[in-house]
Amino acid sequence: MFNEEFFVALGFAIFVALLGYLGVHKKISAALDDRGEKIKGQLDEAAKLRTEAEAVLASFERRRAEAEAEAAAVVAQAHAEAESLAKEAQVRLADFIQRRTKQAEEKIATAEAQAMAEVRSAAAEAATKAAEIVLKGEAQGAFGQELIGKNIADLKTLFN
Repeated sequence: MFNEEFFVALGFAIFVALLGYLGVHKKISAALDDRGEKIKGQLDEAAKLRTEAEAVLASFERRRAEAEAEAAAVVAQAHAEAESLAKEAQVRLADFIQRRTKQAEEKIATAEAQAMAEVRSAAAEAATKAAEIVLKGEAQGAFGQELIGKNIADLKTLFN
């Protein structure tokens, strides 16, 4: 009955009773409770930090979306301004070409009128000379001289 196993069991029971008497189980329980509270505090802190991180992430996502929208608006405005400038340049170019064409036509008309006047003047001069030569040959004397002078004056006014 009192063999080694009995003494080992009795020693173990005394050890456990001694631990219970000294309150080691309360100290272990308190240490575990403290450790649990620390872990719970750390988990609460981690949850709070996660919530803050999610809020910061949402804020950055919102800012990114706003920046993308603003960039898209700037690009759209730039395209609109470029189109407007292109249309304005096209209108200006068409107006410039029209003005230049009109100026060229006016210069051509002026040159034509001047050339016609020069041709008429040359023709009047030639006709006058021819009439003078013809009349000098046919009409002689005082009557011829008077007729020639009168007809030459009439020709000059007629052609001019």
